[in-house]
Amino acid sequence: MAELRYTEEGKVKVIRGCIVMVEGFKSCINGQVIRFGYGTRGIIVGFDRNEAQVLIIRQQEQLRTGDRAVASLEPLVIPVGEKFIGRIVNPLGEPMDGLGTLRHDALYPIFIEAPSILTRKELDRTLETGIKVIDCMIPVGWGQRELILGDKMTGKTTICTDTIINQKTTGVKCVYCAIGKSASSLGKVVQLFLDKGCFDYTSIVAATASAPPGQLYLAPYVACAIAEFFRAKGENVFIAFDDFTKHAWAYREISLLLGRAPGRDSYPGDIFYLHSKMIERACYMKEELGGGSITFFPIVETLEGDLTGYVQSNLVSMTDGQIYLSTPLFGEGQKPAVDLGLSVSRVGSKVQWKAIKKLSGPLRLEYLQYREVMRVSKLKTSGQSEEMQSQLKGGEILTQILIQDKDSPIPIPAQVIILFAYGKKILHELTMEEVGVFQKTILDYFKKVQPEAVEKLMKKHDVDEEMAKIFEKTLKEYLEEIKKNRPKEEDLDVEGSTNVGVDALDKATTKK
Repeated sequence: MAELRYTEEGKVKVIRGCIVMVEGFKSCINGQVIRFGYGTRGIIVGFDRNEAQVLIIRQQEQLRTGDRAVASLEPLVIPVGEKFIGRIVNPLGEPMDGLGTLRHDALYPIFIEAPSILTRKELDRTLETGIKVIDCMIPVGWGQRELILGDKMTGKTTICTDTIINQKTTGVKCVYCAIGKSASSLGKVVQLFLDKGCFDYTSIVAATASAPPGQLYLAPYVACAIAEFFRAKGENVFIAFDDFTKHAWAYREISLLLGRAPGRDSYPGDIFYLHSKMIERACYMKEELGGGSITFFPIVETLEGDLTGYVQSNLVSMTDGQIYLSTPLFGEGQKPAVDLGLSVSRVGSKVQWKAIKKLSGPLRLEYLQYREVMRVSKLKTSGQSEEMQSQLKGGEILTQILIQDKDSPIPIPAQVIILFAYGKKILHELTMEEVGVFQKTILDYFKKVQPEAVEKLMKKHDVDEEMAKIFEKTLKEYLEEIKKNRPKEEDLDVEGSTNVGVDALDKATTKK
């Protein structure tokens, strides 16, 4: 028996770029799908008594005035499912990676209300980003919304990709949403995910710079819908939106074509609502409702470090904290270039590992004091006091600890050991090069020499007195091995570089 469907017909009245005015519909709802000839589709984004405003989301042919438009009483839904993991799709849920058709498990609406407060639970798990400066000083919990902002080329995308790489062993599903990125930039991210094996748990929703404004507008909503499918199954999902600046531009273009009154910076007045209703969809559900979570890292671009821009200040007010990447710090070689004076997490410290929380407590203040002392020491022409020299030495080591290579996340247990060594001033006896090698090799050393201590740390997330003694003893043994294997001056190469830490690790573990 054929399905009975209610449809209405109208005619194209006016065409303004990606906006089409259609007359003849007797009833309309926002988000309703409108079909034109030969596969062209749009959704209603506004209407009055005489006409409906339709945003084109897929254009297969050139529309003309008088063309037929067909509406049915159905909202825009997209396919979602398990098979989306490992695939790259456009904002209509269609594959764009050349790997064949994509089978879906369900159809999800993309415009839905965020879960209510009563359905949510308190955050009690940390999202392990693998980025030391974030995990230690700006921790993020499952279900949190943490804004990433900074100027162009300061490492905003790297923060998100490193976080995705680090989820390989955590069981967290990931969705990377590219909004307005160039095809070459997206290609670099795809290649990185292939090299690191991220497609085993990651899906990409891509609306490149060449995509129509309608698809740029829909992309983050589609990423949310894909994530909500997994959240409904009780799984945990991380979404990176890269970036909301391009999304705001697309919505501004659409609004100006709709004839809506422009406000500050020519953005429409409802752009705050546009982003806030999407940001609120990040959540951590109660156990009786599945216990799944969605964590957001929205990216927004600043212009010359201006945090007071319209879109930037809007997003700061609706997220649970922000990570600000500083251009001067990036230029100094401190990567990731996180400005600890302007970055904050309003929730994550509640879910931080107890060990990390105890060890990293004074680090932010120490670092900011070091930056201030360093600024003063550059201005002083006379000699430095012993206290200032000690503070500068400690700050230099702390800065070295916070510096991290991209695409190389550090496990939380390694971070605990590094912070413990810094707190006991064991690292103060090493050169800066040795500190860098120490960070890369110390976890492997502990796994070979004290595997029980590492397992206990991962279970308890804390360092008790007994473990502290084991940690200190093991670190001092490793330090002695490094000192023994320091080369003499005649053994150094032209640049003075060594593999002291690596050699010490090999000899120490062999000896054990």
